[in-house]
Amino acid sequence: MAGFNMDYLVIGCGLSGAVVARHLAERGRQVTIWERRDHIGGNMYDYVDEHGFLVQKYGPHTFHTKKKELYDYMCRFGRWQDYKLTCGAAWGGKYTPTPFNFTTIDTFYPAEKAELLKEKLKKAFSGRDTATVVEVLAHPDEDIRGYAEFLFQNDYAPYTAKQWGVSPSEIDPSVLKRVPLRFSYEEGYFDDPYQVMPEQSFSHFFQNLLDHPNIHVELGVEALDHIQIRNDRIFLDGAPLEIPVVYTGALDELFGGIYGRLPYRSLRFEWKYEEKDSLQDAPVVAYPQEAGYTRITEYKKLPVQTGTGTSYALEYPLTYQEGTQQEPYYPVLTEQSQQQYEQYRRAAEAVPNLICCGRLADFKYYNMDQALEQALNVCENI
Repeated sequence: MAGFNMDYLVIGCGLSGAVVARHLAERGRQVTIWERRDHIGGNMYDYVDEHGFLVQKYGPHTFHTKKKELYDYMCRFGRWQDYKLTCGAAWGGKYTPTPFNFTTIDTFYPAEKAELLKEKLKKAFSGRDTATVVEVLAHPDEDIRGYAEFLFQNDYAPYTAKQWGVSPSEIDPSVLKRVPLRFSYEEGYFDDPYQVMPEQSFSHFFQNLLDHPNIHVELGVEALDHIQIRNDRIFLDGAPLEIPVVYTGALDELFGGIYGRLPYRSLRFEWKYEEKDSLQDAPVVAYPQEAGYTRITEYKKLPVQTGTGTSYALEYPLTYQEGTQQEPYYPVLTEQSQQQYEQYRRAAEAVPNLICCGRLADFKYYNMDQALEQALNVCENI
């Protein structure tokens, strides 16, 4: 490995690691980043495919936030265009926008019943634009509850079973609450005032973020081949390492699985191209009742691109297995896994020069803005 003429070692070159590295570099610290992949940008990495379309290798990302300071941070390192993501779900030969809205009711209910249900929802949830499916399932009105049960049985339950590999009753309620029900015809997946995509690419944003003389990036380095933790100390190739280490990977892997393996879901992407102008009604469409795959992302629409034909990817969730070519995408949040994570978190806190942040290290299902905010919080405390 390279000589350690540095002040900090950052493990992982996704958003969290890159933001912390930039913060340290701007304060005069020499920072080395180790990234085990052959590219920067983590799961936000994008590239132009052989058909000329900008695609995202690890699934669809857009930046959205309610907080101007987070949007302003992103603007320091790239130019952005407004982009309001629309998503949908399809089953039984019908398509509906998601989050589910009044169009959903019109699509799946006879006209008279649809009007009655929409009036009941507006009255029951007066003054509110949305509610979680968990709330609506608990409503005393039979028609309202029946609507939530219809959506739960046809979408939430089968999608959850495929995506997470567990029944909805086992998954943390926060996961089910991520996609609410809307009480209007409003479309758009997010309600945040700032919703953007890069004018060039996420990869270009990362190039700018890492463009600092105090940052040195080494790709293709498997940090856990060199870093070990013993007796609350970090060792590099067997020798004690005293400089601070910022770690953005999975904590159970860092600690050798001493408290058991934390559960993650991975994805397999099936990439396709067709000689047609459009494949589906929205950039991202869930197919909860199809065998195997959960959703299709049509990258010609994310962002909107011109060109002949269309490139898209089907997503097949699977259980993450360490030591394979799989990537750990999503922490499976159950009561047991979160108790298990707490043991790892306490072990990490006992190592004085270890700093953990990011979706994997925090064992949280962060959106991009949440990961950014957490990384900036870490920066304030370094």
